[in-house]
Amino acid sequence: MENLFWIGFVGAAVAGLFAVMQAKKVMAYSEGTERMQKIAANIRAGANAYLKQQYTTVFKVFVVVFIILLALAFATGGQMLSKFTPFAFVTGGIFSMLAGFIGMKIATNSNARTAQAASESLNKGLRVAFSSGSVMGFTVVGLGMLDITMWFFLLRYAFGINSPTTLGNIMVMNGMGASFMALFARVGGGIYTKAADVGADLVGKVEAGIPEDDPRNPATIADNVGDNVGDVAGMGADLYESYVGSILATFALGAVG
Repeated sequence: MENLFWIGFVGAAVAGLFAVMQAKKVMAYSEGTERMQKIAANIRAGANAYLKQQYTTVFKVFVVVFIILLALAFATGGQMLSKFTPFAFVTGGIFSMLAGFIGMKIATNSNARTAQAASESLNKGLRVAFSSGSVMGFTVVGLGMLDITMWFFLLRYAFGINSPTTLGNIMVMNGMGASFMALFARVGGGIYTKAADVGADLVGKVEAGIPEDDPRNPATIADNVGDNVGDVAGMGADLYESYVGSILATFALGAVG
């Protein structure tokens, strides 16, 4: 049974291929009128700008934690922490970030396409929305399987680590890295979207008398940016750490069992 780890690589490849196929399917639909395309482009630009700033900030935090883990691992000769632990932590964060980023990219590209499809028929709108959502779903699964299987293969076969306890400790820190990234992505994006939502309501409905979600209100664009970076990118990272964490919990249980 221990040699069946390769199934993880196959599963990751299948999930990734399906996600790519679904993304191409979504991108083939019309993005609607010129006004819809302009609004969608503004939302994409805002979401990309936010994630760029967020990832820049989180990167600095990851560097600090990585250095601390390196010091603990190498200063103690691997007695306190394995020398692989800092790198497992970082890759967990990177894959968590990728899950959220890819999910947000397809979301910002499918928003207007879903609206246009829904204006033609409810069934068509549902198909576009469901296909775009499946991209992040299968991306989370594919990246999670790839990350876990890759580390198990490297530790078990490339570096010859056979101790269940050592394997479990290293793999659990991979999940900690994913959780660390998800914390920033989910909380940061959530705070941003709620602040933008309240701002849009106060400025638009209270001061200017503009209906909610009216594109004439610039804060509405910020509100939609927040929905994408918080409810999509943040949720993607959160789902990734939950998926990976539940799998890696079995490593910990196996180690103490």
